[in-house]
Amino acid sequence: MKLLRLKITDPAGFRSLPCDFEHHFRTEWSLQEEKAKNEGFAPFVCAGPNGSGKSNLLEALAAIFYQLEIQRVRRSFLPEVLQNEALDFSPTAFELDYLIRVPAQYRSPDSPKWAQVSVRKNTGESVRLLWENQEVSKGSHADILLPQYVLGYSSGENEILSLPFFKMRFIQFDEYWNALTQQLPYPGRPDTRLAYLDNGFSQAILLCNLLFQDEATLQPFRDEVGIGELKEFRIILRRSIPMTRQQVAALTAGEPEDFFEGNAAITPDPETDTTRLHLLQGLEGDERTSIIEKLKRCATLYFHDEATDTLILDYWVNDQTKKAFRANFDNSALALFQALQVLLTLNLYAVSDALKADLYTSTSHYVSETVPTLASDARIMRFKNFYFKKKGVEEAMLLKELSDGEHQLLHSLGLCLLFRDTNSLFLLDEPETHFNPVWRASFISRLDRCLGGETDKQAEMLITTHSPFLISDSTPDKVLLFAKDEASGAVQISRPDYNTLGASINKITMLSFGKRETVGGRAEAILNDIRKRFEQGENPKDLIDELDRRLGDSVEKVLLVNTLLNSDPQANAEGRD
Repeated sequence: MKLLRLKITDPAGFRSLPCDFEHHFRTEWSLQEEKAKNEGFAPFVCAGPNGSGKSNLLEALAAIFYQLEIQRVRRSFLPEVLQNEALDFSPTAFELDYLIRVPAQYRSPDSPKWAQVSVRKNTGESVRLLWENQEVSKGSHADILLPQYVLGYSSGENEILSLPFFKMRFIQFDEYWNALTQQLPYPGRPDTRLAYLDNGFSQAILLCNLLFQDEATLQPFRDEVGIGELKEFRIILRRSIPMTRQQVAALTAGEPEDFFEGNAAITPDPETDTTRLHLLQGLEGDERTSIIEKLKRCATLYFHDEATDTLILDYWVNDQTKKAFRANFDNSALALFQALQVLLTLNLYAVSDALKADLYTSTSHYVSETVPTLASDARIMRFKNFYFKKKGVEEAMLLKELSDGEHQLLHSLGLCLLFRDTNSLFLLDEPETHFNPVWRASFISRLDRCLGGETDKQAEMLITTHSPFLISDSTPDKVLLFAKDEASGAVQISRPDYNTLGASINKITMLSFGKRETVGGRAEAILNDIRKRFEQGENPKDLIDELDRRLGDSVEKVLLVNTLLNSDPQANAEGRD
């Protein structure tokens, strides 16, 4: 997809984006040039000081597609609290325009490859999806006019971006819960399009890539982190959980006998007055299509611990293991990931209906703090013994032994590889915070390698960053510079007035981040002190000697030394000698 324009018309604004905030992602000229040249993948790089509103732009896009998704699934499995048609979400009014690539099967040979889509919402009204100024109703062309997935990732503790995704994660759980308790068919993957793939999905992302991708595709993993062959891993599945009387009453709406009758997911035990909920029952059964049966067929061995009702699957990875996964999961790393995503989402089972109802309508930035964190043995699904080879390390090592930066690189690049063949929108909030300078300098080219190339699917990506390296690898039309008005707090976005592609880090630091010095604060204080002492009459030669003794080379040091040399003919002569 290609974003064109966003305007916030909510009278209250949205976060730091004021009412009537408007941003054009592309001009008509830049759009035509982009289509004609097709120079590969290039994200929008959102840069600016801390608190300048970069994340708010990403959140606004996530919130808009969340509203579209709520409307799309409202009458199927949406929880009751969200069924209220009068419920209004923030932002309550907006305009969003974008282009979406129309799949070949939906167009004739002479029809346009791109459809221009408009999303409109007024306060108190439902969100509308329009194509060529005609409103699109659910079930007609709505699916092909929306991005296949809207994917969020944030490396830090800031939950602003995660809020709409976080709600959707619970909706994904409720989708399965509804199918389980009513004994309805379940497709084996989330029906919703929004997914917030935080660090809890890192193991699944890496696992799917190492099992499915070819050597050329995995080269970024090899080059940067030295990741070698996957050796072994274990999946532990807790099949059932005990339920309290209160949970049973809430689940059965006060009619336990009628509910239990014919429901294979519930096992009451009158003798002990206990009840067990077989939480995986909706993913078992059919030997051909069920997630659990597929995972069993790929396992080297598995066994069922009857005492704890736990299924343990072990995998010693070789070519036959990879072949089994490809055969059982449609030769698709994404298909396996979505199966694992379903299982990982079941770890939300401990959240009460009352808490979920509060979360669905919450505007808090700290919703995850209210969600209980399960102990390892209380989780429905978890990985263990994830061993792989790494360049320069003799013995196989555990995934948890990698550094924060290595985890972050594998996560962000792996996420792109999994969804590279989809028409998706990626919203990445500071994905390179733990990278070293070399990795930051190569990050854009790595993303291009993962998402670029000739494909009928074209992804769109927004990245927030404080790194000048990402700006130096981007053209000015793809760089958004954020600033916040100190008086009003409103966010302003501009584009650089110089060619950023290939510009030096020093220049970008000065012109895009407003830092005139390219040294640290402590070194800057030393320079200022020596400059002040010179102005007070100290000997320039002594000050130059002190500069050479205390500070390394920098542009600022050279400029000050030149000033001191030019002020003292004797020092100048000695300097030339």
